[in-house]
Amino acid sequence: MTTLGRPLRRSLIAGLLCIGAGHAQTVPARNQADLPTAPAPTPEAVRSYEQTLPAEVHVLRPSAASLPLSLDDAVNRGLQQNLQIALRRQNEHRVRGLQSTSVNALLPSLTATGQTNTQEINLAAMGFKPASLGPLLSQFGGSASTFSTIVKVSTSSGQINLNQQLFNVPAFFLYRAARKASSVATFETLNTRGGVALQVGEQYLRVLADGAQVENARAQVQSDQLAFEQARDRQQAGVGIHLDTLRAQVQLQQQQQTLVSNETTLAKDRIQLNRLMGVAADQDFTLTDTTPFADLALLQANETLDYAFTKRKDLLSLEAQMEVARQTARAIHFERLPTVAATGYYGVLGQTRGLYHGVFVAQGSLNFPIFKEAQFRGEGEVAQAQLMALRRQIDSLKITIDQQIRSSLLDVQSSSDLVKVARSNVVLSRQELADAIDRFKAGVSDNLPVVQAQGTLASAESQLVQRLYDYNASKLSLARSVGVVETEYKTYLGR
Repeated sequence: MTTLGRPLRRSLIAGLLCIGAGHAQTVPARNQADLPTAPAPTPEAVRSYEQTLPAEVHVLRPSAASLPLSLDDAVNRGLQQNLQIALRRQNEHRVRGLQSTSVNALLPSLTATGQTNTQEINLAAMGFKPASLGPLLSQFGGSASTFSTIVKVSTSSGQINLNQQLFNVPAFFLYRAARKASSVATFETLNTRGGVALQVGEQYLRVLADGAQVENARAQVQSDQLAFEQARDRQQAGVGIHLDTLRAQVQLQQQQQTLVSNETTLAKDRIQLNRLMGVAADQDFTLTDTTPFADLALLQANETLDYAFTKRKDLLSLEAQMEVARQTARAIHFERLPTVAATGYYGVLGQTRGLYHGVFVAQGSLNFPIFKEAQFRGEGEVAQAQLMALRRQIDSLKITIDQQIRSSLLDVQSSSDLVKVARSNVVLSRQELADAIDRFKAGVSDNLPVVQAQGTLASAESQLVQRLYDYNASKLSLARSVGVVETEYKTYLGR
């Protein structure tokens, strides 16, 4: 019975702790002039190709209408359609299959069989000589010459077989380990959900920030365009100089470059958000939420740490793996005990289209492992090494969680202060620009202070957008460090 437990244990631990990793290969870049232009596929060719794909393969297609998208919608789509979570769910099914395999060793095994066969036997080929039965056959009025050496036999049978383990301690502890392994797979899925929620939330905030940067850049372009036209008109009217016009034109073109760069960044981040949500890369959407800003009531680091120890899914997963290894070690320890099993069958046997008679077997077995002490000790050392490794991983992860929480708390506090400073800078920069414009219109100075004030305001508004993003992202990171980002992200963002 010990040989049954060991494959189950190896498959359980190996299947639980081993994660396959894919490797991508890169293709060397070539000169675009050397590559032929690929023809665009026709709709008929695309449909024909899709019909050749397996039924479970779906080609993502964007909807014609723009998708209204809130933060909740984005996170929910990511949790439902992200590939990482789908793979974790499949791993849960695999672990549950291992659990069902381990419990089968404790349940009675009942099978029913039925068979019929016909065979023809050559007695002479098997060494039988009819002449040896001559005296016996003569007593019944027969002779050896009439005895046929070719015999045809047709039999049929049916029976029910029973196999039950009455005493098997290792199988019991392996079953307990398999039950805990199911919890490990669940925690791994929840941990992946937290990571996906963090990625989607941060990307949503990034797209909001990109949109604000684009709007600020457009407003600056309009303002710089107006300043350039005013400087040009003053020059043509003979009350301005050519240098003022050049300064305004350079400032306008620089801001136009910034606008193009911001628009490109926004388009790329929208594609990335679509990827995280599991929709088509070119799916158009409209963000319905605005950039949030709300103060977060922070707990003390020690209180937050104690709370995180009960919520962090990666820590709970390691603790569950620790229990799996502990139950496996106990199963190995009790492999030295004997196992008791009961087997038997009941059925009927007879000639086909003839008489049948009941048959049965009832037996018990008591198995003692002998001369396997070296094997048991080796498996025990391996199990203890796994326990020690997991214990050290848990201790290390707790230290890492402490570091992450303290760093996240500092980030939240500092980014909140930076948002307040950035807002003040925007107000001051607008006042500075207004004063510079008034002085320029009054003829007190040239437009150099105006150009400088416009650049300062553009930088201040860009810094404010970035600080707001950093503040919200730091709060999401704190929620991730605590282990509640997938369920309490709205609370941390103040929505």
